[in-house]
Amino acid sequence: MVMELETPVRSLLADMQLDLYDLDLSGGTLHVTITREGGIDLEALTSASRALSAWLDEADPIPGHYTLDVASPGLERQLRTAAHFRGAIGETVTLRERRDGEATRRLEGELVDAGDETATLRVDGQNILVRLDHVERARTVFAWGPSSTTSTSKKG
Repeated sequence: MVMELETPVRSLLADMQLDLYDLDLSGGTLHVTITREGGIDLEALTSASRALSAWLDEADPIPGHYTLDVASPGLERQLRTAAHFRGAIGETVTLRERRDGEATRRLEGELVDAGDETATLRVDGQNILVRLDHVERARTVFAWGPSSTTSTSKKG
């Protein structure tokens, strides 16, 4: 179902100078995540939501009741496809990896490489190769800048 929606949704968004980042239909909600070079603002989200809603009402590609959710990927964005991983090279990533016959492994590190089937994370100075089809869940990690703490004391 989602694959059938991807091409027309991507085309509609391209006409608005927007890119489709992710498309997912789950739990009665069609999640459409959009991006644009330079970032997404509220106006772009509103315009995309209205255009997609009108197209969905007219084309009626999804049987039954569902909710449309249009959003930007945010600071910590999910990584579900090989393209998502390739787009996050150089960023800090956290993921859960299923391993045959072993406990699920949680990794966090810099994503240093990504292909169609694997990704490489640098964790504690060591490169770890992960098969994308073994990734249960992955997302980028937003790192806040250095924090400064100042202490003031009052003498009196």
